[in-house]
Amino acid sequence: MGKIIESTYITLDGVMEDPQLWSFDYFDPSAMEYASEVLRRSDALLMGRRTYEGFAEAWTQRSGDEFSDKFNSMKKYVASTTLQDPTWNNTTVLGSDVVGEVAALKQEIDGDIVMYGHGPVARLLLEHNLLDEIRLWIHPLFWGKGTSEDILFRPSAEARLQLADTKVLGSGVVILTYTPA
Repeated sequence: MGKIIESTYITLDGVMEDPQLWSFDYFDPSAMEYASEVLRRSDALLMGRRTYEGFAEAWTQRSGDEFSDKFNSMKKYVASTTLQDPTWNNTTVLGSDVVGEVAALKQEIDGDIVMYGHGPVARLLLEHNLLDEIRLWIHPLFWGKGTSEDILFRPSAEARLQLADTKVLGSGVVILTYTPA
């Protein structure tokens, strides 16, 4: 049975949006090793439409390294009611019963299912107890530019979690891993 692992970059002031604008200064070799290990253990990628569009545009332009080649070849699942014809290879669009289809995916896939960011799909899965781990990559900066839609700290389902692991990277990023309590 697969585990769904959410991996989310976040600033000290709670911003998750547009990590490409603020996270690269902190992506040192230890971050690359940790991120690569998460990806190596993953058999599939789960995302919402917005993440799909950004990732498909970025990752299909890259190849020849372990990270890009894995992203481009692995199975991808997109929760969307508007995406009709995905062009990124190995992509399946989930139907309107996202909760049911994700629960079935967890039964079908042996390895981890990774998802990046904490948007509407992650909040839905959290509400239905389908997230097995939440890994928050807390970056040591206040971005100061987030709107209420860009931050982690907003109303959502109640979920009680327990700290499962802590990793401190040389850049000052702290990765907190939580599992359901």
